[in-house]
Amino acid sequence: MNPSDQFIKERKQRINSYAENSQLQSSTENFRNTTIDSMYSYNFEWCGRPIIQYPQDMVALQEIIWEVKPDMIIETGIAHGGSLIFSASMLAILEACGEIESGQVLGIDIDIRDHNKQAIETHPLSKKITMYEGSSIAPEMVDKVKTFAKHGKKILVCLDSNHTHEHVLQELKAYAPLVSKGSYCVVFDTIVEDLPENTFSDRPWGIGDNPKTAVFEYLQDNDNFEIDTILEQKLLITVAPSGYLRKVK
Repeated sequence: MNPSDQFIKERKQRINSYAENSQLQSSTENFRNTTIDSMYSYNFEWCGRPIIQYPQDMVALQEIIWEVKPDMIIETGIAHGGSLIFSASMLAILEACGEIESGQVLGIDIDIRDHNKQAIETHPLSKKITMYEGSSIAPEMVDKVKTFAKHGKKILVCLDSNHTHEHVLQELKAYAPLVSKGSYCVVFDTIVEDLPENTFSDRPWGIGDNPKTAVFEYLQDNDNFEIDTILEQKLLITVAPSGYLRKVK
């Protein structure tokens, strides 16, 4: 076995061992709950724009994008635009390496605030980004996105807008079918289901009504996706447990 294969084998064994490591799992849960309360995910930027994500999930997306090599990434939820800039930068890297010809990022948000829109539009990576304002589940928006998606050869989707069960379920029904085989639909903030009661007492979502419950309902009737449990096990810290969905057929 060559050194590279040995390294990969040892990595797999190490990751597999995490599931039985009760101390590691307990530490992960404690870190997760504490950082949610302290708004840890609000502390980071990507290429100068705030990106409200855990760094671990950013690394995971980097691995996925490099593996899948999509030429189109569709995202619901824009906020400050850091995620759009992240996706655009990854597609720019794929272009520079000759892996794709021309990458495009589409962001959808019900309310794109003027200062965020201006910051995104004046960013050096803005030429790769298109933004649509409106509800991601409105029929006219779904049709508009489907028309845009016709220009993509390999598509990856990220869902990170309204986190109620019904909204995410409708997003899954609308946009998961656009995902190319072998690519991913990443559903963020499935972590809501696993957090202590009343963590989000000021929001319309909570335990029993959140992205994870929507994922589970969607998968009951759709066997063309499977949860990437190995990725989640490797990350330990993620806002998307059971939310990394790989399209298998």
